[in-house]
Amino acid sequence: MRVVFISDTHNKHRKVVLPAGDMLIHAGDVSGRGTQSEIEDFLNWFSAQPHQYKIFIAGNHDFFIQQNPQKFKEILPSTIIYLQDEMVEIEGRKIYGSPWTPRFMNWAFMKEKGEDIAQVWRQIPNDIEVLITHGPAFGTLDKIYTGLPVGCEDLAIELGRIKPKYFLFGHIHEDYGLRERDGIIFMNGAVLNERYVLKNEAFVFDL
Repeated sequence: MRVVFISDTHNKHRKVVLPAGDMLIHAGDVSGRGTQSEIEDFLNWFSAQPHQYKIFIAGNHDFFIQQNPQKFKEILPSTIIYLQDEMVEIEGRKIYGSPWTPRFMNWAFMKEKGEDIAQVWRQIPNDIEVLITHGPAFGTLDKIYTGLPVGCEDLAIELGRIKPKYFLFGHIHEDYGLRERDGIIFMNGAVLNERYVLKNEAFVFDL
């Protein structure tokens, strides 16, 4: 199964070049201000893509999804799988998605550092092949422009238990890239750079 992975399109999704594949995954921040019209535009574009399976999670910009969950469910096309602290199994591959990040200012899908967000990560089962979160774990592809790592420490701890084969995320535009550590392939798929310019390509890998 060929997977195409992107993140942090921020309303520029229609400009992204998507390679062919069986599954398309987006790790959040589909919008800019998180309005219903922005979310609907993304959903219309996403659902029209030719990939057989289309999966996404929300990000800290995607306010409408958090503030209007029932309305969001009503407008979500049946061809799209949205994951919010839940798992889906597709052709034997277990994929888990969660939108939360440690609190920074007053964005969407934020949890306080420590026990508040640790409880979210403890819900993730052990036997998953692909983990999708909006933000990175501490210490891997999580450095902002100053060089400071800002990923979630509690998520980094839980990764040692979960041990997914692939860990997909975005959020930190400055640290787009791929690394392998402790048997886990980390991918920061933010396609926009820190100036919100479309610069980075989609990742493609095979499950």
